[in-house]
Amino acid sequence: MYREHTTAVVVPAYNEEPFVADTIESVPAFVDRIYAVDDGSTDDTWREIRDAADRVNARSDGDAFDDRVVPIRHEQNRGVGGAIKTGYLRAREEEIDVTAVMGGDGQMEPEVLGDLFDPIVEGRADYTKGNRFLGQTDSGDMPTFRFVGNTILTALTKVASGYWGNGDPQSGYTAISLRALETADVESMYEFYGYCNDLLVKLNVAEMRVVDVASPITYGDEESHIKYRTYIPKVSAMLGRNFLWRLKTKYLVFDFNPLVAAYAAGAVSSLAAVASAVGELRGVDRTATPVARGALTLLFALVGVLSFVFAMTLDAAANEHLSDAVHPAGDVPPAGEAPEGDAATVATDEVDAPAGVAARAENGAVELEPREWAYVLSDDPGDPPTPNAARVRERLRDDQPQSDTAAD
Repeated sequence: MYREHTTAVVVPAYNEEPFVADTIESVPAFVDRIYAVDDGSTDDTWREIRDAADRVNARSDGDAFDDRVVPIRHEQNRGVGGAIKTGYLRAREEEIDVTAVMGGDGQMEPEVLGDLFDPIVEGRADYTKGNRFLGQTDSGDMPTFRFVGNTILTALTKVASGYWGNGDPQSGYTAISLRALETADVESMYEFYGYCNDLLVKLNVAEMRVVDVASPITYGDEESHIKYRTYIPKVSAMLGRNFLWRLKTKYLVFDFNPLVAAYAAGAVSSLAAVASAVGELRGVDRTATPVARGALTLLFALVGVLSFVFAMTLDAAANEHLSDAVHPAGDVPPAGEAPEGDAATVATDEVDAPAGVAARAENGAVELEPREWAYVLSDDPGDPPTPNAARVRERLRDDQPQSDTAAD
């Protein structure tokens, strides 16, 4: 168990014979259940899974379950999303509190697993996912073609899912709560590459909170099974359908939000701009001068862009409470500057936590907004924006070494 919560890891594997056994044996001891799913492999992946299961189960003390590793086999390949779905449904059936996903190729660092579990265990998240770029300014060791594809799909996923504050949706290193498995529509989850993007849309409609966690991934000798020429168009089309479904379900069926009208206005104006431009190029429309027709095309395009920007702004505001990130340790802002992001956390025993925000934190932790940090760290702060900021500044000044204040 992990912090008094039952935990599981789903290991989807397709033709991962060289790596899957090491992946299974690398899962930390605090994980109670490992669902190793062979997704119709054509090599000896199934044999490697069974052999690893025998070794791990022989060492297991059986506190929570008789067998720690559960080998599962798909007779036909269903896709990585299908393999993960099988593990998710098994975890839901066994009422596992937190379930993570670790690819069978060994790319995911086992040491990060606890970081993914913590926000869920502490009640701050329903779903956590690794973000390979959190705190970075470049692509690291990610291959260029993957980085470009990831950038495109990140933008599309933000629009489709409504999680504007989260990044790197292609990261498969995730953890999900039992509540999310029971609430979101996991049964209809997309079964191929792109399942992670699809699941985010379903989580958003279910009002689940998603938290990003810094998560490096090791690229070694493993080969990717993704064919990007077909992958990006297929996932983009899926996200387009999911986007329309989210708008209909969340903002028309459950409730009404004017952002739907703004999106519709943007779509209509954009189509009108395209139609006007095509008519101009083909010489179809001769009812006005070329200047007038060009001006009309430009007007339609401008209205379309502004409508989309307005709709996205409303969408981001409506879903802001569902996104958060755990920044890498050591990301401390320079003196006088506020930390990046929506909020940062400072620990103090003498600060009253705002209701509903820091009440989730432990050991007297309280979240401060960037403007509050600016006050805390500034040499000439002026009036405090909140009582909490004033108390934090006073506490930090009291904790300074005596040598810092000797001149006073």
